[in-house]
Amino acid sequence: MIKEFRLPDLGEGLTESEILSWKVGVGDTVSLNQVIAEVETAKAVVELPSPFAGVIKELHEQPGTVVEVGKPIVSFEVADDAGPAPSAAGAPAASGQDAGKGAGDAAGRAAGESSAGTPRREPNLVGYGAVVESTGRPVRRPRTFPAAGPVDAFAAETRPAATMRGEAPAVEHLAGASNQPAGERPRSTPPVRKLAKDLGVDLARITGTGPQGLITREDVRHFMDGQSAEAGSPGEAAADQGGGKAGQGERETRTAIKGVRKFTAAAMVQSAFTAPHATEFLTVDVTPSMELLARLREGREFAGVKLTPLTLAAKAVLIALRRNPSLNSRWDGENQEIVTFHYVNLGIAAATPRGLTVPNIKGADSLSLVQLAQALSALADTARAGKTPPSDLTGGTISITNIGVFGIDAGTPILNPGEAAILALGAVRRMPWEYQGDVALRQVMTLSLSFDHRLVDGEQGSRFLADVGAILADPGLVLTMV
Repeated sequence: MIKEFRLPDLGEGLTESEILSWKVGVGDTVSLNQVIAEVETAKAVVELPSPFAGVIKELHEQPGTVVEVGKPIVSFEVADDAGPAPSAAGAPAASGQDAGKGAGDAAGRAAGESSAGTPRREPNLVGYGAVVESTGRPVRRPRTFPAAGPVDAFAAETRPAATMRGEAPAVEHLAGASNQPAGERPRSTPPVRKLAKDLGVDLARITGTGPQGLITREDVRHFMDGQSAEAGSPGEAAADQGGGKAGQGERETRTAIKGVRKFTAAAMVQSAFTAPHATEFLTVDVTPSMELLARLREGREFAGVKLTPLTLAAKAVLIALRRNPSLNSRWDGENQEIVTFHYVNLGIAAATPRGLTVPNIKGADSLSLVQLAQALSALADTARAGKTPPSDLTGGTISITNIGVFGIDAGTPILNPGEAAILALGAVRRMPWEYQGDVALRQVMTLSLSFDHRLVDGEQGSRFLADVGAILADPGLVLTMV
């Protein structure tokens, strides 16, 4: 019996993932829950376990391919009595229509069966996939609109945006009759519809090359290329004179926006244009903290533990939050509430080969200095290896970014979405500084604090930053704060 495994919804509300690598090949025998592939979501690299025990019959997608959720990626040859792929604990609960039905009917649905006339859904790793009709292929039912609806509505949405850019509205350049029957919405996926909207393309004028006429990303891009060629834009003419078109690598390089870069860009735009940022700076003599680090590294308790200025700064942040809880909060606009957290999930910005990620340490406020140092080291190693689980990339309450490792003194960090504050640590530099009534060479660091001014007033932000600076300037002051 042949069983297909469709790319599951990994529980993050994402619509697609990229196949990074296959851990198996055609003809390999695999066991249940054996890792068969690595996929990259917008947040992390995730290992996919096998939902069946059997033999790999076919790999439908190659590494480097971006696959939409619900699309088959691998086929298994399994024993005839093998059950369906188990759904994860996060599978959606049964709908109200299922309430009150018998256990036998529920078992039938779990096995992918259905009563007569009811489309069945194929189970996958998380939740259920697309509706499967009698042909055995997933089918998306087309939505219908009034005959003039789609084009008119799209033109109304795109024309103002195009005018703001000083261009003629994109829809006015589109030529040719619609390829879709009147009143039927063009078949495409949500990411493709968004791409078309961003580019000012009317999907009703595109012929889909995907299964059953599905419009793909490539169809949209090819349509745009054709329109650009007809227009003969000056930019393209210049590229041709220079000996190569865009994307050929002679005058420019084009890199697809996907994975972590795509997610980071969306998050930063959301944060910058949603939360009113305010940033404050404080330059501190951290010589006592550097001397404390040297003593701790020689202690038996910290043998084999990596201690850095970030370790002490993180501990200082956790202590300062007890006195300034407004910086450990979230703005809930939907319910018109300010949510103050009584725990700290400390986010640490990590530069990785895949881009910027901000994994967080759960319950960091309950950790000792040794435990915090170990957690920071493990977090950094996991992030660099691209193995951070999605759960560690969500739920943060406040973040730290260490720009000092790049030799930078100060900056204006952007808030991680959903958090009230982020602290940037500058480089520790030896420089002349007033000390005990004289000038001496001291180790100095600049702290940069950005906060959401809806949640944090200037006084609260200043008090928090002053507390962090005071702890780093004189660690003994902790005794007066706890």
